[in-house]
Amino acid sequence: MQEVYDFLKKCGTYYLATVEGDQPRVRPFGTVAVFDGKLYIQTGKVKPVSKQLHANPKAEICGFADGEWIRVTGKLIPDERIEAKKHMLDEYPNLRGMYNENDDNTEVLYFEDATAVISSFTAAPREIKF
Repeated sequence: MQEVYDFLKKCGTYYLATVEGDQPRVRPFGTVAVFDGKLYIQTGKVKPVSKQLHANPKAEICGFADGEWIRVTGKLIPDERIEAKKHMLDEYPNLRGMYNENDDNTEVLYFEDATAVISSFTAAPREIKF
């Protein structure tokens, strides 16, 4: 999982895909953290992405850096613990203007049953399960 985290940090921006009914939805994201042995992302509960993930937790993220790309597939599970939210916001203090671990909007989610595949045009894909 550390290799997945490191790759996503190197990307800076990655793209999160969810489903709304029968329509795929993709948007850029940038938050990623490891907390309590799990890989987390962050969003706001008022956003459509949160509603989509609550209706169907299956998601995929994709990022590109240095000639390689990563796809991470799994379920994103909400974590309501203040400690998890605080950890994420401490990692991204610039978000504190919009989010606070004690508000009713901040949401952190961790990957469960995840598989990451790192690929390139020049090497065999590497698969990481976590």
